[in-house]
Amino acid sequence: MTARMVTRVLVMAVLLVAYLPVFGLLRLFGRGDCLVRSYLNCVGWLLGLRIRVEGRPVPGNVLYAANHISWLDIPALGGSVHARFIAKSEIASWSLIGWLAKIGDSVFVQRHKRSGARVQADAVTTALAEGRPVVLFAEAGTGDCITLSPFRASLFAAANEAGVTVQPVALDYGSRSAEIAWPDGAGFVSEMKRMLNRPAPVHLILRFLPPLDGAQVDRKRLAAETHAAISAALRL
Repeated sequence: MTARMVTRVLVMAVLLVAYLPVFGLLRLFGRGDCLVRSYLNCVGWLLGLRIRVEGRPVPGNVLYAANHISWLDIPALGGSVHARFIAKSEIASWSLIGWLAKIGDSVFVQRHKRSGARVQADAVTTALAEGRPVVLFAEAGTGDCITLSPFRASLFAAANEAGVTVQPVALDYGSRSAEIAWPDGAGFVSEMKRMLNRPAPVHLILRFLPPLDGAQVDRKRLAAETHAAISAALRL
């Protein structure tokens, strides 16, 4: 392990230990989520993320539908907006990462199980009704920054049923996107080590694009129009 990686891991651990007692206290009053955002913002900065936000995030009951490039996307978005994430169910069983995802109120769904589509949609619909934005990485995996994978319509059904706004979000790492992208076939641990070893800075533009009315547009159109908006913003 390099000195850069060791330093980053130690600082993140110290921050976590410092944040947890305050988080526990704030959670008693229903305010712990603000500390999750603060922690993720610190982690992003520590990992070299330098973020510029373009556009205005819609607050409240909204589904942010974004492209997905790297696990850096999570501290980037989570540290910039007051939101929770839709995550694949396997993550819940991961030791530290799963525990952190639960603290952040992630919505766990079985993305690759078609028979569970109804349960998935219900879980997301419930989350959307709670007044806090929800983030969906609509490609159901990380992309290669060359093309934008098709967006799956199934989870957009929740926005349609809940009648909430859907806001496309384009994550743009610019000319270095290919360096940041999660390589095909790379495991989580190896990719995490690669990102922890990356030199700073890593410039990212978060583009919050014009929102769509989930109450008036069906799930297939929501998926298609969100995909088109993000593709145009990234010039893919």
